[in-house]
This record gives sequence, C-alpha cells and structure tokens, in this order.
Amino acid sequence: MNLQLDKLRGEMNKRGIDVYLVPTDDFHQSEYVGDYFRAIHYLSGFTGEGNLVVTGDTAALFTDGRYFIQAEKELSGKDVELMKMGEPGVPSLDEFLLEKTPEGGILGFDGRCVDFEHGDKLQMKLSKKRASVHAGDDLVGLIWERRPELSESRVWILGEQFTGKSAAEKLNDIRDYMKEQEADLHIVTSLDDIAWILNLRGDDIPCNPVFLSYLMIDMDCAKLYANRKDFDEETEAYLSGLKVELKDYDSFYSDVKALRNRTVLLEKGRTNFETISDIDSSNTIVDEMLPSSFWKSRKNPVEIENMKKAHIKDGVAITNYLYFMKHAFDEDGKLTEEARELLGEDEINEWNTAAVLENFRKEQEGYIEPSFTTISAYGENAALPHYAPTSESFSKIEPHGLYLVDSGGQYPEGTTDITRTIAMGPVTGEERKHYTMVLMAHLRLGDVKFLQGSSGITVDLAAREVFWREGMNFNHGTGHGVGFCLNVHERPNAIRYRKAPGRMEDTALCEGNITSDEPGLYIEGSHGIRTENLTLVKKWQTNDFGTFLCFEFITMAPYDLDAVDLSLMEKRDIELLNAYHREVYEKLSPYFEGEKLQWLKFATREV
Repeated sequence: MNLQLDKLRGEMNKRGIDVYLVPTDDFHQSEYVGDYFRAIHYLSGFTGEGNLVVTGDTAALFTDGRYFIQAEKELSGKDVELMKMGEPGVPSLDEFLLEKTPEGGILGFDGRCVDFEHGDKLQMKLSKKRASVHAGDDLVGLIWERRPELSESRVWILGEQFTGKSAAEKLNDIRDYMKEQEADLHIVTSLDDIAWILNLRGDDIPCNPVFLSYLMIDMDCAKLYANRKDFDEETEAYLSGLKVELKDYDSFYSDVKALRNRTVLLEKGRTNFETISDIDSSNTIVDEMLPSSFWKSRKNPVEIENMKKAHIKDGVAITNYLYFMKHAFDEDGKLTEEARELLGEDEINEWNTAAVLENFRKEQEGYIEPSFTTISAYGENAALPHYAPTSESFSKIEPHGLYLVDSGGQYPEGTTDITRTIAMGPVTGEERKHYTMVLMAHLRLGDVKFLQGSSGITVDLAAREVFWREGMNFNHGTGHGVGFCLNVHERPNAIRYRKAPGRMEDTALCEGNITSDEPGLYIEGSHGIRTENLTLVKKWQTNDFGTFLCFEFITMAPYDLDAVDLSLMEKRDIELLNAYHREVYEKLSPYFEGEKLQWLKFATREV
C-alpha cells in the first residue's frame, strides 16, 4: 500500500478529479529543479525525471530510456506501473491521459508546473469528450508533510567585466523590441532569461546559477518577484538603480490577475499554464519567442574572451584528471599508491573518480559548481548516454576497456561542458574502431564551413555521415547551445539531423553561438563512446556567394591517442587531430611542469 498515493486520491475525490498529473517541472519549466519540486519522489520513491499519472485505482510513471533500470528498482513495491516511453506498445503521456480521463471527467494538475502550450493542448483534446481541466490546486502540497522549503540562496551581481553589457542596456533593448511588437508589458518566467537580463546569478537550482523569480518589464520600470531574503543591500540598491522594484515571489500571480487593458509580450511555450490562465480577457497577448533567449545565445566579444579563459581553467582540471586516470594502474594492473592517495580508498570506481575530478575543478580560481551531474561511466554503463553513478550504485573500473566522463563547470567567466572517452588499458578491435569513428565525426563537424542562415540540421551530416556509412547511428542531438555562467543546455542553437518536436522553428546558427560538438556511439551491454568540445560560431569569409561561418573549438584537453586506429582515418582527419593537439599543448603547457608536462607533450604528440 502506498499511503502518499492514497492521501492524494483522497484530495482528488474531494474535488471530483478523475486523473491527476504530477510532472517533474517547477514553476519555470526548468531543466533541473530544487527539492521542493520533487513531488514524484515523494509519491513514488523515483528520483529521476518523468511524469506521474494518478487515477482512482492506478498510478503510472512515464520516463525515458535514461531511467528505465533506475525506475524499475526504485518503483519496486510502490504500486506504480512503469511506462517506458518510446518502447513498442507504450502509449504517449497525452494518449494515456486522454484514455484515463472519462467522458465528462476532470484532469487535474498544478497549473504552475505545466507549460501553457501543453496544458492548452490537453484542454482542447479533453473538450472533445466533454471533459475538462482543473489546474488551480497543488494537491501534493496539501498532503506533503515536512515538505522542503523553496530554495534560498544569495543573489549576486555578475559584473560587466564578465557580461560585456549592462542590465540597463539589455532592458532598453527589450523595450525597443516591445515597441516593435506594439506591446507595453513583457512577462518573463524563464529563470536563465531573467538572470541574463539583470546580470544577476544565484544558486536556487543545482548546477544552474539562477534564482527563483518572475519578471515584469514595463516601458519605464520593472518588477522582480523573488525571495527578498536572497538580496543584500548592495543588490537591492543595484536593482533600484535599474528602476526594478523587488516584490515578494508569491505576489506575482495576484499582480497578473490585476492586469487590465494591456498588450502583453510573452512566450506561451516558456510560461506556465496558471500565469496565462490568470491574464484577464481585456488584455492582448503577443506570443513571440523571448528576445532575451535569442540575444543571450549570441555571446558578445567580452563574453567570448571570458569563455575561452574559463575553458583554459577547465582544461587544466580535465588534463590533471586524465593524467590521474591514465596512471591509476601500474604495469601489472594494480592500483598505484598515488591513485589510492587521491581516491582515499583502495578501489577505483565511477563514483570516487568523479569526486577526484570535482576536486581538480575546485583548485581553479573562481570555480562555482558543476554545470550538471557528472556522467562517469565504465564499460557497458557508458552505453547509457545519460547514465550517472550514485553513492549507492556504481561500477568498479578495471585496467582494460573504455571509460567515459562527461562533465562541466560553472565559472564567472562562463560555463563548460566536455566529454572524453579513454582506454583504461587494452581495448578490443571493435572498441578501437568505434572510438576512432566517433573522433573522426567530432573532428569533421568541428571543421565544417557553412553559409550564413544555415541551421544545425544543415551541418549535422558532417558528423553523422561517418556512422550512417556503416549503417549505425546515435539517438541524441549532436550539439546544444551553452549559456554564459548559466544553463549548460541553452536554446535556440542546436545541431541535430531532424527538426525537434515542438513549435519553435529551427534557428540559424549565428556568430557568437557557443554550441557543443558531441557525436557518440553506444553498443548496449558492451561499451559507449562520446567525444565533446564546445565550439564558437564565427565568421570564416565573405565573397560573391555570401557570408560563410565556421566553428572554433574553445574546449582544450587531449583526446586519448591510445584508443585511436590511425589506419581508419583519412589524411585530413589526422591533420585536424594534430592541429587541435598542437593548440592544446600551446594553451595548457604553461600550467604544467615536470612529469605532467612531459605527459601532456606525449598525449598531444603528432601522429
């Protein structure tokens, strides 16, 4: 028996709700959320991402392949059915919700945790069977005893020496855009957009230096709704100088309800259902992509130089880590004394090595936190693209086969994201071939030239063609945008082979975009490989045919030459490999000496 689910059903019965949807999202549709929003964990014990659907006598958790194994373990004995999204015979979330909501019935959810486009779509589909949506109550909050408090963290100012542009200038740009759209009010609920607009950062969400807030921008002032305790006198004075009034976080919805006869600029897909439902019909809504989302994706010259500095710092940390991993075992396959000392124990595994990497990053000046949970995966675990060990669940690393580490850091100078796969000892011929294919795909994409106006779909083939020629593929995007001391996954720039689901059109890659280059190959039950650098989109040349752009790698760390099969690479692939390694040595060698410097020179040697 699941007491939490029974209590939830009791609240559903009081309101005549037949089906209740519990998403992972917070009030801002954030990728990561704080403990306050982990309602699915409270109800089911599941610690991953997904959607929980509760009816009068059943419960079902929808999650993707990243979490199948984890979910099966955590849901054991919890009276919750696992719905493996994308598997044959498994309905989509919306199909399931429509099926379970009876004719004339009611589907409930907390409207603050569902984006408007999704909620509105459900509402329209339900109307065809005379069913309706009830989105006014947080039913989980009514039954959750000792629920964690909303996150609180110090909000701090990110200076113009890092951002390259003042918040006052950004607000002026937004007001100019509002005039173009004939709007007199702009509502922003996306946390990274708010942080970018105001040049403020916080720590309310793990790995994302943002703070819980809403923002209303008028033509001559603005209102920031946040936890007042998070702001010291300096930050309050800073906001006052921008003519930004600091208001209580919870007062946002009452202010939205009070709006009358305004033309409101917002983006429905990035605003929750409750907010838009609360806007009075006397107002006009202009639904456009948030201008700040586009502008912040195009890093200015100051941000670009800072990002390069951040990647040198991060490259030093990663190179220290690669040196440690490549020297973890002696010639007899035994753990070395130096490795034991750094690990603090007599075993090397996915969990304790990730801690070693974090310690190397902490040695770098200004380091704030990881930019996401480190993926530290050995052998067959690396075949799960989003696998991450925990303190209770991890695998031992052996002196053979492949080990993959995907990690990143937050610095005042920017955000990093890097993946390296390394040979821990002897590897099979298949592993070596696959490693080389991934490296070739990665290098070829990094070298591509493309006409201005091209989207990530245009350039994706440069990487994926290596695999398609072998009848192989990888089931994730080849690249994503990255924020500046912000979210490691940032829209709208991305590299993929097909249009992503949703309303947003594929946006052209632009000068100043920071985009990852991360092809991979995953062999279930055997091994997984991914190689990732961040790239800067910059101008290559202009001629009679137009303006052409190119990528510049800003990530600096060696690839593992021990796993490469040079016979599979074409001459140009080897030239690209050597050119990158020359740059890595040039940029990083001033930070090393002695044995580590000699190793770096060997690791980046010409082949």
